[in-house]
Amino acid sequence: KLKPINMAVQIKTVITKSDFKTFARFANKLYKGSKYYVPSMPMDDLETFDRNKNAAFEFSEAEFYLAYKDGKPVGRVAAIVNNKANQTWNVKQVRFGWFDFIDDLEVSKALLDAVIAFGKSKGMNQIAGPLGFTDFDPEGMLVDGFDRICTMALFHNHPYYPEHMKKHGYVKETGWLEYRLTIPAEVPERLKKLSQVVLERYNLKLVKKTKAQVKRENYGQKIFELINQTYSGLYGFSLLSPKQIDQFVDTYLSVINMNLLAFIENQEGELIGAAITMPSIAKALQKCNGEILPFGWWHLLKAMYWKPTDTLELLLIGVRPDYQNKAINSVLCVDIMENCHKMGFKYAETNANLEDNTKIQAMWASFEKEQHKKRWIFAKEI
Repeated sequence: KLKPINMAVQIKTVITKSDFKTFARFANKLYKGSKYYVPSMPMDDLETFDRNKNAAFEFSEAEFYLAYKDGKPVGRVAAIVNNKANQTWNVKQVRFGWFDFIDDLEVSKALLDAVIAFGKSKGMNQIAGPLGFTDFDPEGMLVDGFDRICTMALFHNHPYYPEHMKKHGYVKETGWLEYRLTIPAEVPERLKKLSQVVLERYNLKLVKKTKAQVKRENYGQKIFELINQTYSGLYGFSLLSPKQIDQFVDTYLSVINMNLLAFIENQEGELIGAAITMPSIAKALQKCNGEILPFGWWHLLKAMYWKPTDTLELLLIGVRPDYQNKAINSVLCVDIMENCHKMGFKYAETNANLEDNTKIQAMWASFEKEQHKKRWIFAKEI
């Protein structure tokens, strides 16, 4: 049933399968033909929105809304309460995510007002976003770098988005920086030596794993337990549950090229550092507009395995807290550079680094880099 907001805009709560399909594909239609937007995969998004399939619903509540004008969908938004994150950070926050809309202030306000109403019904006193259920969902609104292609893991948005937020009274809560790294023709000798010294000084070893080994040794769980330890102090993070970890192992490690993963173990065989990277599939997603069928799978497999682009995406990088500040990142940097040389990558995209996360930003010191995009979280009291 449509809820009238005013004579022009109506908000519909997403309930039916048809509505969810409209919701999942809205941004891909809004941005179709854009050189910079990277389509999401509706098939994956629909699983994220499914209460029976997304393990984040163990501790989260959500509603999804579509905005209509003249009978046509003109915007979408998800309203999410992550109870675990709220408890961790001692806040009463409702998140807005998957927020897309035409350049119409009434549309954006109506969608945000729907999120606020949901939040108030759950006892929340703050709204913030764009955020997903967890850090593994797209987050942050682009405020700079609108003329650069997005990565697979993040959203592109029009320049009018942040202008709408400001006009509606929202302010910056926190921000992320993104870098494009140029891979040097050779690994710097200084970095090679430092990496070797670190391995010897702390009795560490760089290891590679096959998919069979990952499954046999339960290594996927070790990776995401490391991520839990590494990311626990970062903005809005909530510890991944065992069920979530199982889902991410299936999602990431079932399709990824294991040659592009690096693991560091200590002398006890404990995982203390990891880097998960993959070839950019941004242009492949643009070619198929995020759809696997009928031939989208061909473009994706080609980009991942047969004919990768010249750009590598740095998905996850983590070092166990008790091993941080010991130059462990140098080992991962050397491995990333060597993989790039073997597979012909010339550039790497960092995805989003929190502005105050100086440790991860310091990791890029050995690369020629361009800080080319910025993202903000917008918030206000409700």
